[in-house]
Amino acid sequence: MEASVTLKKVGKLVRDKTVLASLTFGVEKGSIVAFVGDNDAGKSTLLKVLAGLEKPEYGSVFIHGLDIVKRRNEIRHMIGFIPLEPDFDPWLTLEQNIRFNGLLYGVDDSTISNRIAEFSEKLALLDYLHHPASTVSNGILKKSMILRTLVHNPSILILDEPTAFMDAQSSRQTWDLLKGFRKQKTVIYVSQTLTEIELAHDRILILHNGRIILDGSLDKLLESTLEFHQFQIEFEELSDELFQSLSTITTVVTPSRMNNIFYFYGRSRKVFFQVLRKAGETLMLDLNIKKLGLRDLMDSEFARKGLD
Repeated sequence: MEASVTLKKVGKLVRDKTVLASLTFGVEKGSIVAFVGDNDAGKSTLLKVLAGLEKPEYGSVFIHGLDIVKRRNEIRHMIGFIPLEPDFDPWLTLEQNIRFNGLLYGVDDSTISNRIAEFSEKLALLDYLHHPASTVSNGILKKSMILRTLVHNPSILILDEPTAFMDAQSSRQTWDLLKGFRKQKTVIYVSQTLTEIELAHDRILILHNGRIILDGSLDKLLESTLEFHQFQIEFEELSDELFQSLSTITTVVTPSRMNNIFYFYGRSRKVFFQVLRKAGETLMLDLNIKKLGLRDLMDSEFARKGLD
């Protein structure tokens, strides 16, 4: 495996609080890697460290084998960073913003024009290029930020919420483009949209308190939990006594409740009938059964303790 990005014991503090805790991992060249976690997990800080925008307190980051601190000028052209919030000059047109950024990277005017033409068509931005940045929606700005970054042809794209502010059609256009870079460019991104991550990844890393607690493809991460289902049974009345009684069933895993709804996990649908028998004459109003997904993996009960 050839790594585009390598971290060795990287740690980051913010106001004496540990945001990243001794992270060590590599990112394979040409892969799509998603980071996911709670709001304070350290995702955005990690992206800035990978992009060279923030220095870690300790440890090292290597881009294509080059130290990101010692070889900053060389690495600068290899990385394209797209922040969460739009950051265009509001008084310039989208094209002017994009061209100016290309010139900062030393890209010639002809190449800039060709790349703007190519990617603006793929992102459906042709009709907006001559509009001032202050007059278009944040979704259009976000797509324009991606186009701007592609002008200097980086080998690594680092994106904070790549489809933030976009409608469904723009999200599809963006992911069609990004997934088309697989094997050509390394795409590293953060997203709170779990369905997006489930559909667009080679690898998922789940962060919790600055540490990676799960790492792999969704199928790999679910291997140990594929047999599990999540059950939600709503009773007409779920008394404390009934909840305690149902919770003692040996096949019921991590039971919980909300009002009259009994939540639990089980290895097969048979556990549902065991719960019903235990419930006796108590009237059931509703039932929901689903297989586990990324949301369940992020639950600390699974991430730290597992289901057994």
